[in-house]
Amino acid sequence: MPGHFAPLQRAPAFFKSRPSAHSPGRSTVSAPLKEASVVSIAGKCSISDSRNTRENVQQNRKLFQSALAANELALVSLKQFHSDVVSVFSSAPHEPCSGDASITNTPNLLLGIQTADCVPILLLDPKKRAVAAVHAGWRGTLQRIVEKTIGRMKMEFKTNPIDLLAAIGPAIGGCCYEVGTEVAAAFLSQFANAPEWFDELRTGDEPNPLQWLNQFPPGHQPPPKNVRLDLRKANRAQLLSAGLNPRHIFVSDLCTACRTDLLFSYRKQGSESGRMMSVIGIRAGK
Repeated sequence: MPGHFAPLQRAPAFFKSRPSAHSPGRSTVSAPLKEASVVSIAGKCSISDSRNTRENVQQNRKLFQSALAANELALVSLKQFHSDVVSVFSSAPHEPCSGDASITNTPNLLLGIQTADCVPILLLDPKKRAVAAVHAGWRGTLQRIVEKTIGRMKMEFKTNPIDLLAAIGPAIGGCCYEVGTEVAAAFLSQFANAPEWFDELRTGDEPNPLQWLNQFPPGHQPPPKNVRLDLRKANRAQLLSAGLNPRHIFVSDLCTACRTDLLFSYRKQGSESGRMMSVIGIRAGK
């Protein structure tokens, strides 16, 4: 009998937790969690936090899975390093693998990625019963990690992109994410529609006709002003380019830098920031 899948078109639930002197975390759920064959969530749960002990982090992960009624699923996380590496899992590894995306069609595995500004992307193929979790910072986005993940799903599971459902979770927004003009230049060299993802596309090579009016001698001009990049828009564009139906793509409008009351932001909080985790998996026998 076909399994019932949690609809990724709906907003993921958010799970918030802060370290406590008396317990690993105080947690609340601000959206209903429903039992289903595929679980998806983005959560603020001190999943990884320099201020927290390993024991507290592990306890928070257990609380996180318990909130999902997913204790029977084995959590599979990654050693993320802003790459385009996609790992395929048929069983839970003894140690985390290095990479920034994971895919599986094996029941009872809970694929997880950690973020604190970067874009979390969850993918579901309800026809082939396969799932993926993707971590996309600007480097991963530039390397087309979500497109490569879909390509790997096509290779491994015969996924048809038109069948995929995608959820892009909370990430730093185009309102707050400043990058150097060298990043803008790199995107412009790779994507024809890159100008749509920046508030003002400047590469730093633009001529300054009034340069002679300023106080700086030639060769000592101040560095060009940063530009703002919308990573969620860039990754949505890559999903469309890969063949997804636009109606099958959910994009959270929450900005991590704007909403540090609810979410972690490395850009805003620095070393004080914890990490959120987004997970997706398939229950056995559902």
